[in-house]
Amino acid sequence: MGAMDQLEPIEKAGIDELRALQLDRLRWTLQHAYKNVPHYRKAFDAAGAHPGDLKNLSDLAQFPFTTKAELRDNYPFGMFAVPMKDIVRVHASSGTTGKPTVVGYTKRDIEMWASVMARSMRAAGVRASDIVHIAYGYGLFTGGLGAHYGAEALGATVIPSGGGMTERQVRLICDFKPDVIMCTPSYLLVIADEFVRQG
Repeated sequence: MGAMDQLEPIEKAGIDELRALQLDRLRWTLQHAYKNVPHYRKAFDAAGAHPGDLKNLSDLAQFPFTTKAELRDNYPFGMFAVPMKDIVRVHASSGTTGKPTVVGYTKRDIEMWASVMARSMRAAGVRASDIVHIAYGYGLFTGGLGAHYGAEALGATVIPSGGGMTERQVRLICDFKPDVIMCTPSYLLVIADEFVRQG
């Protein structure tokens, strides 16, 4: 069985099929936001843009951009497009320059996130037989959990080390011998420096 046989149909789609899918999903997203988020309804109306006006991807230019200030003005849950009873997880930015940017996820969102992460990891060469050491932070930051669930969806073995405690990271990497290390590039350099320091 070749590598292409392992791919999902969307991963083998041609450019025309991808653009059609993007347009279909973008239309749905704009309509859903217009119907369920008062901020977007007001912003679209002010711009004279209606979700039905989207005939091709270039029409997106007529819709207003969402700014960081607008996200902060609608903090914490004003931009959610589903009822809170449908939200199963909330993540947020650090809020270092103001109020955090908050994102609510439904169960379906989490499943899609895991699937997309698994496909991305597979595209980067990760396989189900691999051991994946995750040194992203867990918590409100999305990195750790996204990588974690993506690796699990791929069928890989996950070491949920989390961020920080660099000496411990080095010990776990030496002991568990992962095939893959997932973390920010800057933190991987810190880990590499710790390897050098430990000799």
